[in-house]
Amino acid sequence: MLTGDLRNQIDRLWMSFYSGGISNPLETIEQITYLLFLRRLDELRQLEENKANRLGTPVEKRFY
Repeated sequence: MLTGDLRNQIDRLWMSFYSGGISNPLETIEQITYLLFLRRLDELRQLEENKANRLGTPVEKRFY
Protein backbone atom coordinates (compact mmCIF):
# COMPACT_ATOMS: atom_id res chain seq x y z
CA MET A 1 0.00 0.00 0.00
CA LEU A 2 1.30 3.43 -0.90
CA THR A 3 1.62 5.95 1.88
CA GLY A 4 0.95 9.63 1.27
CA ASP A 5 4.64 10.57 1.23
CA LEU A 6 5.63 7.76 -1.12
CA ARG A 7 2.70 8.51 -3.40
CA ASN A 8 3.76 12.18 -3.57
CA GLN A 9 7.32 11.22 -4.47
CA ILE A 10 6.11 8.94 -7.26
CA ASP A 11 3.77 11.65 -8.57
CA ARG A 12 6.61 14.21 -8.61
CA LEU A 13 8.88 11.79 -10.47
CA TRP A 14 6.09 10.97 -12.93
CA MET A 15 5.48 14.69 -13.57
CA SER A 16 9.21 15.26 -14.11
CA PHE A 17 9.23 12.67 -16.86
CA TYR A 18 6.04 14.07 -18.34
CA SER A 19 7.40 17.62 -18.40
CA GLY A 20 10.60 16.25 -19.96
CA GLY A 21 8.63 14.87 -22.91
CA ILE A 22 8.03 11.27 -21.86
CA SER A 23 4.26 10.89 -21.76
CA ASN A 24 3.91 7.17 -22.48
CA PRO A 25 3.36 5.37 -19.15
CA LEU A 26 5.35 2.32 -20.28
CA GLU A 27 8.35 4.49 -21.15
CA THR A 28 8.09 6.22 -17.80
CA ILE A 29 8.06 2.92 -15.92
CA GLU A 30 11.00 1.73 -18.02
CA GLN A 31 13.01 4.85 -17.18
CA ILE A 32 12.21 4.57 -13.48
CA THR A 33 13.37 0.94 -13.60
CA TYR A 34 16.67 1.99 -15.20
CA LEU A 35 17.18 4.65 -12.53
CA LEU A 36 16.52 2.18 -9.73
CA PHE A 37 18.92 -0.34 -11.28
CA LEU A 38 21.68 2.26 -11.64
CA ARG A 39 21.12 3.47 -8.10
CA ARG A 40 21.52 -0.07 -6.79
CA LEU A 41 24.73 -0.55 -8.79
CA ASP A 42 26.06 2.69 -7.31
CA GLU A 43 25.17 1.56 -3.78
CA LEU A 44 26.90 -1.80 -4.28
CA ARG A 45 29.98 -0.10 -5.69
CA GLN A 46 30.10 2.28 -2.73
CA LEU A 47 29.86 -0.64 -0.29
CA GLU A 48 32.75 -2.41 -2.02
CA GLU A 49 34.87 0.75 -1.95
CA ASN A 50 34.14 1.30 1.74
CA LYS A 51 35.06 -2.31 2.50
CA ALA A 52 38.30 -2.03 0.53
CA ASN A 53 39.20 1.21 2.32
CA ARG A 54 38.57 -0.33 5.75
CA LEU A 55 40.66 -3.38 4.95
CA GLY A 56 43.34 -1.54 3.00
CA THR A 57 42.90 -3.77 -0.04
CA PRO A 58 41.99 -3.02 -3.65
CA VAL A 59 38.35 -3.18 -4.72
CA GLU A 60 37.54 -6.84 -5.45
CA LYS A 61 34.43 -6.61 -7.58
CA ARG A 62 34.03 -4.57 -10.73
CA PHE A 63 30.57 -3.50 -11.82
CA TYR A 64 31.59 -1.84 -15.06
